[in-house]
Amino acid sequence: MAFMFCRRARRLGRWARAMEIVKDFEEKCATPIDKLRKVADGMTAEMEAGLASDGRSNLKMLLSYVENLPTGDEKGLFYALDIGGTNFRILRVLLGGRGKGVVNQEAKELSIPPNLMVGCSHELFDFIASEFAKFIASEGEEFQLPAGRKRELGFTFSFPVRQTSLASGTLIKWTKDFSIEDMVGEDVVSTLTKAIERQGLDMRVAALVNDTVGTLAGGRFYDKDVVAAVILDTGTNAAYLERARDIPKLHGLLPRSGEMVINMEWGNFRSSHLPLTEYDQSLDAESLNPGEQAFEKLISGMYLGDILRRVLLRLAVEASFFGNIVPSKLKDPFVVGYPHLSSMHEDASSDLRVVRSNLKGIFGISEISLRKRKMVVELCEIIAKRGARLLAAGIFGILKKQGRDVSAEQRTVVALSGGLLEQYTMFRKWIDSTLAEMLGNEAASVVIVTHAIDGSGIGAALLAAAHSQYPELDIV
Repeated sequence: MAFMFCRRARRLGRWARAMEIVKDFEEKCATPIDKLRKVADGMTAEMEAGLASDGRSNLKMLLSYVENLPTGDEKGLFYALDIGGTNFRILRVLLGGRGKGVVNQEAKELSIPPNLMVGCSHELFDFIASEFAKFIASEGEEFQLPAGRKRELGFTFSFPVRQTSLASGTLIKWTKDFSIEDMVGEDVVSTLTKAIERQGLDMRVAALVNDTVGTLAGGRFYDKDVVAAVILDTGTNAAYLERARDIPKLHGLLPRSGEMVINMEWGNFRSSHLPLTEYDQSLDAESLNPGEQAFEKLISGMYLGDILRRVLLRLAVEASFFGNIVPSKLKDPFVVGYPHLSSMHEDASSDLRVVRSNLKGIFGISEISLRKRKMVVELCEIIAKRGARLLAAGIFGILKKQGRDVSAEQRTVVALSGGLLEQYTMFRKWIDSTLAEMLGNEAASVVIVTHAIDGSGIGAALLAAAHSQYPELDIV
């Protein structure tokens, strides 16, 4: 009897410790509205500093040189090349002119062979250009161009680039498992153009953009009130439309439109008001880029699951959450992805069988009590809710910089894109509800957050159309 009593006392003690760890985590992740307003104010302040001059802000606030966004009136055949990782996509988009939108489109996705990701620039771009040539050779009669006219291309290149004009930019560094040293410091458009010419194609790169700028352009094509775009997937970024006169570091003649799209690179935003925990600090210290991408590490898909893993590891060590043995997989970084997090969080089954299946599949945990499964769901909610509310605060900061945070007279649309937003329903709902809470009823009535489909691909083609060298043929 005494033995059974002692064992029960130990179980109660372990459960009490588990609840203590979760409660402490929840308190440190809290995002009350006053804290979110301070985060938004910090975002606005960093935006202003980054627009004043390079190096003064943790936001790069990169000039995109995109001054003409699509109007919906563009007409003609345009192409897009979208390189953002180990795969790349080629698209052709046929635009019908005023009121007709996208008449036809075709796309092809291909994998980049691993050896070309670490070889030399000619090999990589010759491979891409050869696939482009095959793509064009396969097109039907509906995709024919008038005689003497060049094909025009929008180039989405989602790596750090120092852009010097709408259609030129030098590679700063490779990311995402690429390492082609002879390309660093070189103009990516020039390199692509030469590879295209070697294939015998008569094609002009009309616009070099990153995926967030492309998303903004794609959203604007369908809705003239889109003024900002956010991508949230494994990483995150934002772009928005800024008044040219409010960009001090923009030297020379101002754009005729009086506006320019700014690529914020907002993943690197940091503020003393961000609700950081010891799990976030350890994740940062053990990451490939310690001290960088603070905002991204709180809200993006690459990191949300690993925050959960770190909390579960502590529960296993200090509260014997999974029994007397700590599963070895709990010590493996990034073994939990955001699809795991979302599926467990949104598990609607009465016995949380999705949670049980995930824990078994990821960590090899064969059995776990229902109340512990509920605690896992609670942890998912804490992590996701903090991320969604912080993202909403970032959007509010952009709207404040644009002067669209208080007015109920001006319809404002923000285009969102990315796998996390598409797969995680509750995350998206929290963005909407938090933004409404921060804006207030009057302003919230005219601020709309919409989902942009395939923005980075179609958006690049649309920007090629908006900056075509044949404007008299493309607007009807």
